[in-house]
Amino acid sequence: MPLTLFWFFAIVMLVGGLAVVSLRNPVAAALAMVSSFVGLAGLFIGLNAYFVGVMQILVYAGAIMVLFLFIIMLLDLKTEEKQAPKVVPLVGGLGIVLAFTIQLFGILGKVPNKESTPIDYQAASEHYAPISKSVSERLADGQLPDVNLVGDVIFKGYNLPLQIVGVLLLVATVGVVVLSKRQTI
Repeated sequence: MPLTLFWFFAIVMLVGGLAVVSLRNPVAAALAMVSSFVGLAGLFIGLNAYFVGVMQILVYAGAIMVLFLFIIMLLDLKTEEKQAPKVVPLVGGLGIVLAFTIQLFGILGKVPNKESTPIDYQAASEHYAPISKSVSERLADGQLPDVNLVGDVIFKGYNLPLQIVGVLLLVATVGVVVLSKRQTI
């Protein structure tokens, strides 16, 4: 990953995280969390963890944040009145941030910047041959089927539990809507 992209995604993630804790409007804070998740997904993709990056976008920035926004809107949260910030928690929080930053720079200064070891596709194809023939063939050709492997395992080995979890989530969502609905007399 080019260094400029790394810093761009790191800054997007950090600014989004700061906005989450500093914004008073819950909807704006939830949308700031989406930007933080997008920055984190960019960092994962820059580390060649494509599946984790895509799942970060789909699951967290998509599904989880829609659920958060749905709950925030159902609860009908009002903006809190502005209060003067207290000094002791503010100084304590800034002290923790400063200590963490010093530790982070101390650790990153000692870590060498070295290349990662290449993947042994032949050994991986022999390892995954009992699971799926298409996965082992693609590994033998020098391709890395991370999403294909996860899909094969989930939908071939755990299809019934996956469907049960889906139905349970649907029932829970309907239950939230029914419980949150105001009764009119």
